[in-house]
Amino acid sequence: METKQSKKIKTGLASYGLSGQAFHAPFIGTHPQFELAAVTERSKNLAKKRYPETRIVRSPEELLSLDELELVVINTPDATHYEYAKKALEAGKNVIVEKPFTKTSAEGEELIALAAERGLMLCVYQNRRWDADFLTVKEIIENRRTGRTVEFESTFSRYRNYIQAGNWKEQDGGMTYNLGSHLIDQCICLFGVPEAVFADVAILRDGGTVDDYFVIHPLRCRKAPEVHITLKAGYLMCEPEPRFIIHGTEGSYIKYGVDKQEALLKTGALPGAPDWGVETEDEWGVIHTEANGTTFKGKYPSQRGDYTAFYESVYRHLRKGAPLPTDATNVLPVIKVIEAAIESSRKREVVPVSL
Repeated sequence: METKQSKKIKTGLASYGLSGQAFHAPFIGTHPQFELAAVTERSKNLAKKRYPETRIVRSPEELLSLDELELVVINTPDATHYEYAKKALEAGKNVIVEKPFTKTSAEGEELIALAAERGLMLCVYQNRRWDADFLTVKEIIENRRTGRTVEFESTFSRYRNYIQAGNWKEQDGGMTYNLGSHLIDQCICLFGVPEAVFADVAILRDGGTVDDYFVIHPLRCRKAPEVHITLKAGYLMCEPEPRFIIHGTEGSYIKYGVDKQEALLKTGALPGAPDWGVETEDEWGVIHTEANGTTFKGKYPSQRGDYTAFYESVYRHLRKGAPLPTDATNVLPVIKVIEAAIESSRKREVVPVSL
């Protein structure tokens, strides 16, 4: 007899673009407790090539009308997250929302209240909590491998010196909401929510209409108010900066390059291979410590990256009642930090983060 614990979680994707094809369908399709029951494609049938049993629908509204769906992934363009997440909750579905959660914290608070009222799950796809490099940084800081952390830098280096035609991200959204959602979320995981921020958000490329550069300094984070933090991203960084830098009272750690899971997923690779998310020694960061009269400088082994942990956490929450790391309530401060950063840049002053 099938029980709730053994019943597969029938899931629908609101979009089958890059996000659906690379970041969601592979993990839903390979997890034994999920079933990719339906996918939204407005005119094509791409999902049928890999998921022949999956139903194709032509709009998010049609997707939400399917009674059999228990879970819906809202991975549509950023500006639609609030609208479709609200409709999904009103339709009685548990919901995963792609980052950024919403455009405003007020929208986020409304969705959180609606989910609580309906007794439904609402979480945000902050998959980079399971990047190999971030997990390594977390381990170094928590175990004080470089002593007490005094300075932390996290950077996404991108290079595209033109405005990409037809890309909705070039017209609606901006880098602070896009990549900033990842950097801020990782920072909050490490150090807690900041009391305030000082930021510079700008458009640097010719013809740009949304921000393509930011530097954000979260100030006095709740768990580590003494750490000086810099979060940075830009589209005019032809020579990449380090992805992570940690300076502590007993040493430093520097890491170049980014987690390889995204690149693998874009080639069509499926998670589950023995070496999935594993970095080679050439890709490891460098640690340099001086403590107790001993000096060491060399490669520091990276943790294994594993985005499958996100969907495993969703399964354990829905079927076993386990806490959900990316519950929308926990991710809402990311949007509040972004709002404060944009205001800080506009006013050229420190702005408090409302909680």
